[in-house]
Amino acid sequence: MAVIFVADDVSVIRDTLRALLEKQGHTVLEAANGVECLALFRTKQPDLVITDMIMPEKDGVETIREIRRRFPEVKIIAISDGGSKKPASFLDFAQDSGAHRVLSKMQGLGGITALVNELLSSAEPGQRP
Repeated sequence: MAVIFVADDVSVIRDTLRALLEKQGHTVLEAANGVECLALFRTKQPDLVITDMIMPEKDGVETIREIRRRFPEVKIIAISDGGSKKPASFLDFAQDSGAHRVLSKMQGLGGITALVNELLSSAEPGQRP
């Protein structure tokens, strides 16, 4: 199965995503912010990254842009609850910055496995599905 990085500053969200994705057979590595997420690339390259938009040190937009620039083949899902704004505004910006799919945390995280499966099944030849 796939290697997936989950970057979110809320440990409960990381734990929930890890449980959902490991149940599907994926290997999940966690990061509390974009800096930690990008550091994980030194040890392993993921097939997919799930990143929150609002995080300390390096936010989701900065993280997405750097991944797109350095690792263009990695698929990205952006998630957000919107903080003090509507999540849609952050998620629109995430797509403009290079996220392949977006998901509002307010809709629940149950739909994440469908998005992950969709993106992994559309992997380029030579990439792991």
